[in-house]
Amino acid sequence: MIKQILSKLPKKLPKSDSSDSARSDSGNSTTTFGNVFQCTNVGSTISSKLNVVKRVSSVVFPASMSAGVEAVDPSLSFKDVSNTQKQNLFISKLNLCCKVYDMSDPDKNCTEQDVKRQTLLDLVDFVSSGSVKFTEPAIAALCKMCSTNLFRVFPPKFRSSTSGGETEDDEPMFDPAWSHLQVVYDLLLQFINYNSLDVKLAKAHVDHGFILRLLELFDSEDPRERDCLKTVLHRIYGKFMVHRPFIRKSVSNIIYRFVFETERHNGIAELLEIFGSVISGFALPLKEEHKIFLWKALIPLHKPKSIGIYHQQLTYCIVQFIDKDQRLVGSVIKGLLKYWPVTNSQKELMFMSELEEVLEMTSMAEFQKIMVLLFRRLACCLTSSHYQVAERAHLLWNNEHILNLITQNRQVILPLVFSALVHNSQNHWNQAVLNLTQNIRKMLSQMDEDLVLACQRRIEEEDSKSNDVAERRRITWERLEEAASNVQSVSGAGDILVPVKSAAATCSVAC
Repeated sequence: MIKQILSKLPKKLPKSDSSDSARSDSGNSTTTFGNVFQCTNVGSTISSKLNVVKRVSSVVFPASMSAGVEAVDPSLSFKDVSNTQKQNLFISKLNLCCKVYDMSDPDKNCTEQDVKRQTLLDLVDFVSSGSVKFTEPAIAALCKMCSTNLFRVFPPKFRSSTSGGETEDDEPMFDPAWSHLQVVYDLLLQFINYNSLDVKLAKAHVDHGFILRLLELFDSEDPRERDCLKTVLHRIYGKFMVHRPFIRKSVSNIIYRFVFETERHNGIAELLEIFGSVISGFALPLKEEHKIFLWKALIPLHKPKSIGIYHQQLTYCIVQFIDKDQRLVGSVIKGLLKYWPVTNSQKELMFMSELEEVLEMTSMAEFQKIMVLLFRRLACCLTSSHYQVAERAHLLWNNEHILNLITQNRQVILPLVFSALVHNSQNHWNQAVLNLTQNIRKMLSQMDEDLVLACQRRIEEEDSKSNDVAERRRITWERLEEAASNVQSVSGAGDILVPVKSAAATCSVAC
């Protein structure tokens, strides 16, 4: 009896047979077993749905990620699936968002763009709810989606080659794809900030290549993107400690290329803003690597013409270094003097503003090492024909800490600047500068009247000597002119030799 029943069962089809042949045999099995196996229609329905799921899986999941991941229709909402399927739905939606559209034409692929944006918003809400578990497939899918959407080649820059990238007068240029990019940045930031994120697992995907491509985006001309990048990179620096040396080295390379090669980059201000907080967290004593960053990267940033874009952030970084180690003051001030502008008055004003902040943090011992070089330069600024430069140099004396440094070292500093003050009193064209000069001279007289009188006598002696030299030079030229006129009046070749000899003797005596 058992053998008869088994003989009536259909034989097992090989795996290579199609599903259509299986469905054709299912009818025979149904007639054989009656009500026990009456599921032909249900089986065909399930088979067709599985085929749809397979097609979705092949599109949404890359081959490297589909192993062990159940495909879920990415158009479903997280509310419509069970908790066990939410993780797979999260990955499905991430891979669906890897499709990049041309956003320059708002009428092109409008529906698909709206679907993608809504999917991105669903992903952000899901991550912010704290329900996601960042397993390796989820991390890989998220990094792949961020890389596909964010890492791109910027269009050629048509701004003037002399502008050095974005300048204060340039209108900002906004990316037409920002409606999508902003959500991608939000998702990336939430991923990095996620409390239960396994850093050891994530660093395999947020690797050096990922960070380098992220740093390249700082050259974006969209200020909104640079602002998002600033936050993302700062969080990566704080979360992935293993990447910190690489980030510092990569940012140094960007600065080197900007200073010594291109002088074109849009994100120097944002990079310096990040490093302002990074420098404040350096441990003491400072590593040699950090000092090299100051000497080789930050100080040369005073050279480019476009310093006005990032000068505020640069000054903050410099001040943070000095706050960590007072002995760096000499290197900083010598660097300022090395790159001190000669013809750019606006840049000179920025230098003096930075100089004031540096001097406010300078100790007496460090000040004495550089005061001679410094006040020789400031003496030139005091007599500048540009009234704003001269005025700013005079206003340094109103700073109490700087004035105290000057007072303690007045024997050296006053002789360096007093002649400039006298020159201003006699020759400067601007009334505001004249008033400031008179105030400083009065203040110096109250500080040390004997020293001021000594400086005044020295200047008078120098003026007297210079007048004597000028008078001797005048007399010499008169004698030379007289001798030359005698030579012209003499006729005959033999008579020419005597006056020439006397003229040469006169010249030698005068010299």
